[in-house]
Amino acid sequence: MDRAASCRRAARDAVADVEPPRLHDVIVGTLDGASMTPGVLTLESAAAIDPTADLELDSIANQAAGVQLIYEGLRLTRRLAHDEPWTSGDPETEADGDLEILAADILVARGFYLLARTDAAGKAVRTVQAFGRDQTLRDDVDSDAESATLDANLERDVLELAVLAGAAAVDATPTAALIAVANDVADAVGTEFPPASACLPVIGPVEADGGTATGNAGDSGDGESEPALEAEGESKTETEAEGDTDTDTDTGTAPDDGIQTDRATSATDP
Repeated sequence: MDRAASCRRAARDAVADVEPPRLHDVIVGTLDGASMTPGVLTLESAAAIDPTADLELDSIANQAAGVQLIYEGLRLTRRLAHDEPWTSGDPETEADGDLEILAADILVARGFYLLARTDAAGKAVRTVQAFGRDQTLRDDVDSDAESATLDANLERDVLELAVLAGAAAVDATPTAALIAVANDVADAVGTEFPPASACLPVIGPVEADGGTATGNAGDSGDGESEPALEAEGESKTETEAEGDTDTDTDTGTAPDDGIQTDRATSATDP
């Protein structure tokens, strides 16, 4: 079973009605060229908690697509903020930038729609809020290392969202071991996800004490065989979460979703 293909198909289905065709092509092109690591981790997390989750793959794939769409929209926003096409002086480049920023908005909005009535909705909102804070702080840092750390917070938060969304899909909360998997992957990838098969371990069933059995990356990825990555470790944007998630989410207080972090600008901060 190719979970990456399931995620990509669900993500494309979620934006199938976008018009005009040129805008639709930009969105689909973004998804076609993307690593499905966030979406695959969502499915892996659900299956680790409930081995029967694959029997409901279509339903859970929609939630995985929600995580993926939010990430792709924010990733595109980050790229545009770091390399603004509107300063090029080329009308065609500027027009492409207009389409891409609109595509980014649509990707995030559709992602919210897919997660709206799930226990991951609040975390999705906080992820977008944290992204806006991090990118604002990035303007004031003095070193490339600090900028890279702030940029990479997006990947870390999205992987935490993936774990939470996967657990929520099977009516559970994420275990410490699943959160550790997300953090380990975030440490390894920085600001660029490779194919899921190259960076996600095979996550075994979650044990009662929260432990998991993990191995090398296997058939859960993007259909490409690459070695696991060694750990290594994009300006201004005012992205805000919109209040159309159809949930009564209180963004003033972070719920007990099982995800803890020490960074000051985390999506899990109040």
